[in-house]
Amino acid sequence: MPRRPAQKKVTAHQAIDEWTGWRGPRRDAVSASVPRTLPIVPRILWMQPLNGPGLGGVAATREFVVIGDRGLGDVSDVFHCYAAADGKLLWSIQYPALGKLDYGNTPRATPLIHNNRVYLLGGFGDLHCLELATGNIVWKRNIRLDFGARHELVWGYCSSPLIVDGKLIVNPGAEQASVVALDPQTGKTLWQTPGGPPGYASFIVGTFGGVHQIVGYDKQSLGGWNPTTGKRLWKLRPRHPGDFNVPTPVQAGERLLVATENNGARLYAFDKQGRIIAKPIAVNEDLAPDMATPLVVNGRAYCVWEKLHCLDLEDGLKTLWTGPDDSFGLYGAIVGNKSRILVFGDGATMVLLDATSKQFQVVSRLEVFQGYTAEYYSHPALVGNRLYLRGPTSLVCLSLATDP
Repeated sequence: MPRRPAQKKVTAHQAIDEWTGWRGPRRDAVSASVPRTLPIVPRILWMQPLNGPGLGGVAATREFVVIGDRGLGDVSDVFHCYAAADGKLLWSIQYPALGKLDYGNTPRATPLIHNNRVYLLGGFGDLHCLELATGNIVWKRNIRLDFGARHELVWGYCSSPLIVDGKLIVNPGAEQASVVALDPQTGKTLWQTPGGPPGYASFIVGTFGGVHQIVGYDKQSLGGWNPTTGKRLWKLRPRHPGDFNVPTPVQAGERLLVATENNGARLYAFDKQGRIIAKPIAVNEDLAPDMATPLVVNGRAYCVWEKLHCLDLEDGLKTLWTGPDDSFGLYGAIVGNKSRILVFGDGATMVLLDATSKQFQVVSRLEVFQGYTAEYYSHPALVGNRLYLRGPTSLVCLSLATDP
């Protein structure tokens, strides 16, 4: 089994210059850039129109900001790239994408920026590799058609692409290609692994039980895969079937935290061969999100499920506190660090909390889109003190600096 190779990595809790994909460069949503307090009023640096609300998150660097959209008439996907400095539109790509999905047809997956290229996955399986600076197409595939997937597209393809050891990981969900590794340079298939239809959560990469592995879901089970060969290392079916498998698994040291609607929050350990131990070391049935992914920081797990839950990872996932807010519904994206937790609730309302407090303690709040109270599913990007936030009909760049 593979051991984790030496590689350059972003250190947790340092300021992030690039929010390169789903939940940031490490997929943990941890950043030192979360401010100590929020501005009293929104400080909008620039704004660009979108054709409507969407599910997909934002990817951004110091130079570029990328987001998915739908074309007018709702028969095509559109991705836009803006200059981070002033919001100038640098390029757009549009292609036909016909069909009907629950929760609308906009791309779900967050764009992935890597080595001056950006990887874009639409809800109907269209995967494009573009030059980040120009928008020129390097290669393209449709992972549903190319690999012969036949599952019903209820919510579409939601898992954000992942780069692992020089391979682009996607999950077509085909019988002979449940999980696939592509060459990021050419789109060529490097390996494919048989299995079930896809889950909706994104994959992560980590070391568990001393073994470097890809971890994520298919439709019915949690699993680990060898990044070199694609071999499935282990499979775990939950006690209660029927989870939609939307929340992303989260690494907590060498343990794995998962949370789903039918089985609650569970913390798992691994054996010396890197296989998950079926019996969880801790369970909390009160936290049962069907969509929200927990944030792990300070030995705690934070997650929105009708209210904000704070669980103790070192004490059997014991609930330390729960906190209500009018904006906390069925989903909330969270970005945080050792001192602050920033929650994005319904209407993209921002609620900043003290991460060191022994109770629910709001530091400040900010409403960017006045009068907008709808459920909010898009994940923002935080780069330095700039926050890129999707609204109902626009993408905005906010300054979170406290000094004018």
